[in-house]
Amino acid sequence: MEEGVTVSGFIHQAIHRARGLIRRVAAILLVCGAVSSGNADETDRLVVFAAASTAEAVTAFAAAFTEETGIEVVVSTASSASLARQIDHGAPADVYLSANPAWVGYLGERHLLVPGRAIIVAANSLVVITPAGDGVEQGTDWTRTLFNALGEDGRLALGDPAHVPAGVYAREALEAAGVWQALEQRTARTADVRGALILVARGEAPAGLVYATDALISSDVAVVAAVPGDLHAPIVYVAAEIAGGNHEAAALFLAMLAGPLGTAAFSDAGFLPAP
Repeated sequence: MEEGVTVSGFIHQAIHRARGLIRRVAAILLVCGAVSSGNADETDRLVVFAAASTAEAVTAFAAAFTEETGIEVVVSTASSASLARQIDHGAPADVYLSANPAWVGYLGERHLLVPGRAIIVAANSLVVITPAGDGVEQGTDWTRTLFNALGEDGRLALGDPAHVPAGVYAREALEAAGVWQALEQRTARTADVRGALILVARGEAPAGLVYATDALISSDVAVVAAVPGDLHAPIVYVAAEIAGGNHEAAALFLAMLAGPLGTAAFSDAGFLPAP
C-alpha cells in the first residue's frame, strides 16, 4: 500500500482500477497472441491463497482459467488471517483472496501487494445453522431463534472472532443485537469458518454462525435464520496481486476473475454480486 493510503482508500482505488486492469491485460493478449490451452511454458504456475469460504468457487474458476490459458493454478485455502500472516512471513504466493478487506490492508501496509492490482470479487451474508432435522422453534427474530437452538448450555460454533473474518462479522452482529455478552463464554471458536460448519454438521455444536455459501455445501446442516446485513460490516471478498510473484499470470488471473468466468464461478457457488 502506498504511504498515507487507508484500507478503505486502498479498496476504493481497486474498484476504479479493475476495469483498467482488464483492458490492459486484454491489450497485452491481443499484441502477444492470447495464451491458449496447452501452449503455456511448463514453468507457468500460479499459487493462489484463498479464504476458506471461497474453496469451491476458486477451485471451479481455477480449472476454467487453466483450460483457457494453460497456466497451472495451485489453490491453498485457510482463514484470511492465517494466509495473510503466511504471506507476511515469506510464503510464496501470487494472488491473495481475502474475506475481509482489512487483511488486504494488512499486507498493503507491509508493501507486500502490487499497488492497484486488487479487485472486489463478490459479497456474502451470515446465517444461523443447526444440525439438519433438529426442528428448531422459530423465534420472533434471528437472535431468539439462535437461543432456541442453543438451549440452556449449548455452544455457538463460529470462526474465532479474534482474527477469522466470519467470526469478526458474527461478533459485530451479536454485539449490535445486544447479545454478545450473554454468548461470549458459550462459543466454540474455530480456525476458519469451515471449522464451524463441521462442528454443526457433526452435531458437536447445536448452532453456528457461518456464511450463507457455507451452508449450501452441506446437507447435514439447516439454515434456521438469516442475520441482517446492517448489523455488521459489508462482507466483501477482495483479490490482490502479491508483490514479487508471477506478475503476468497474476494480472491475467485477476482480469479473468473480474470477468464472466469469475462471476459465473462465484454466482454458481451462491455468492452475491460484488457491490
